[in-house]
Amino acid sequence: MNIKDIIQHKLAEIVETVFQINDVNQHHNVALDVQQNKTEFPGDFTIVTFPLVKILKKSPDVIAIELGDAFTTQSDFVESFHVVKGFLNLKIKNNFFLDNFNATKENFDKKEIKNQTVMVEYSSPNTNKPLHLGHIRNNLLGYSVAQILKEDGFNVIKTQIINDRGIHICKSMLAWQKSGSNETPESTGIKGDKLVGNYYVAFDKSYKKEIAELVEKGFEEDAAKKQAPVIKEAQQMLLDWEKGDETVRNLWSEMNSWVYAGFAETYRRLGVDFDQVQYESNTYLLGKDLIQQGLINGVLYKKEDGSVWCDLSEEGLDHKLLLRGDGTSVYMTQDLGTAVQRFEENNIQKLIYTVGNEQDYHFDVLIKILKKLGYTWAENLYHLSYGMVELPAGKMKSREGTVVDADDLMQEMYETAKEKAQELGKLENLSETEKEQSYETVGIGALKYFMLKVDPKKKMLFNPAESIDFAGNTGPFIQYTYARIQSLLAKAEYTEKTISNYEINDSEKELVMNLSNFKEVISRAAETLSPALVANYIYEVVKSYNSFYQNNPILSQEDETTKNFRLELSNLTGKTIKKGLELLGIGTVNRM
Repeated sequence: MNIKDIIQHKLAEIVETVFQINDVNQHHNVALDVQQNKTEFPGDFTIVTFPLVKILKKSPDVIAIELGDAFTTQSDFVESFHVVKGFLNLKIKNNFFLDNFNATKENFDKKEIKNQTVMVEYSSPNTNKPLHLGHIRNNLLGYSVAQILKEDGFNVIKTQIINDRGIHICKSMLAWQKSGSNETPESTGIKGDKLVGNYYVAFDKSYKKEIAELVEKGFEEDAAKKQAPVIKEAQQMLLDWEKGDETVRNLWSEMNSWVYAGFAETYRRLGVDFDQVQYESNTYLLGKDLIQQGLINGVLYKKEDGSVWCDLSEEGLDHKLLLRGDGTSVYMTQDLGTAVQRFEENNIQKLIYTVGNEQDYHFDVLIKILKKLGYTWAENLYHLSYGMVELPAGKMKSREGTVVDADDLMQEMYETAKEKAQELGKLENLSETEKEQSYETVGIGALKYFMLKVDPKKKMLFNPAESIDFAGNTGPFIQYTYARIQSLLAKAEYTEKTISNYEINDSEKELVMNLSNFKEVISRAAETLSPALVANYIYEVVKSYNSFYQNNPILSQEDETTKNFRLELSNLTGKTIKKGLELLGIGTVNRM
């Protein structure tokens, strides 16, 4: 438990025993919070007493004095108190900070195992085009949430379901058949997902051309879209695929294999991975048996055309189609089946879908239908909804081939990091391999940190130039502080020591308090599924450390106990930064 929580717990106990108020927060709708004292008045923590005035019918100062007296007599950690206009400032005993610091060190790698398994789905791309900027935010969010949940003691299964079938896949296949000249990634030197993506764009150009020609001949645009020869061919190819046509299936397997190899390369550089991978070609028929059972149970109903629907009007929604009249399923059908399969096969207690906020309605419906079908675990489905990512130049447009490509963006970040490092000239003594590793870690780390420091629910503007700044709330600034600490420890020839008697000053106290909050931040980030809490916490720790570092001599410090304590403080800060960055999927370097 961190220092603030210990004081908060004791405050609740005192309010109950001294003032005879049981659970003031719940029963009186009163928030009594303990805050770090940021004023010039003496004391380490502040308690605002005004919320108790109405309940106790006493002045704020009287309440503060009574609370202060109780803290000094009923706790072993308050040295003195100071009352200023209803604010109670508590000065905490030095040994309490020191003991807390040593406990934070000792418990740093310990986890409270939850014995619960959570599945986190992210990425889940289509196999007709490469990954783009939106996929980057999706992957980074999903992967980081999985890391945070693991650190908070959960078992985690990272998964994705790849949309590897459907008309959009057939479009790329048909364009390759028509104009591909048997091109392969090997023959062209083009990454597999990009090669297939090029043919998707080529199909779209041909399709638009045919639509324009039909419109010129007098067709309505909607009719032209349906009658264009190339779309009819793609639709026929999909029917052939569903019938198991050997030629179509072989081409489908080959082109998908190119895409998977390309995706794997992007995932590797982005630093994300998966424990399971599902393919829509294997899951698209799932859910039909659930529909039949729902009809038998009277939860679903059938229309005259044979289509099956779910009435969600009692849940404040409309009627939702689950099976078309011809018996084919819709996305919702297979999502229902996939959810059931995942819970049956993995013994999971929670399933998190990392999907953009344009799908909010879809997941709301999914959860409500599962509940109606009698699956109580539907309460444990969660849509980790996130906002769109834009670049300063504007929104992404994938169909026209002007998508913000994930690989291109990562390469740009690498190049910018390299340029910055060469400007600063701090890597001359490293080998070329070490330099390359540094550029990569800093460049990709800048991208990840900038993405993850923003609350997932918010739409965000990603600015590559701003993200790689070596000052401010950025990945490189945090990585630089870590590198500085490693350099300091190396020069000091640091070995771990336990300090049992040392008078901690104010800037050291602030850093100790920040470091003691780490596990609480991880728990809150796991609960809210927000890596932004971890990102911004690390930034606060780094700011606190830099303030301490500038005002407290370390290597030049003559007193050995002082020097050793400051080295211990630096080492724990370094470990906290490193682990915090790891939870965001970000690496560290010892030199920058």
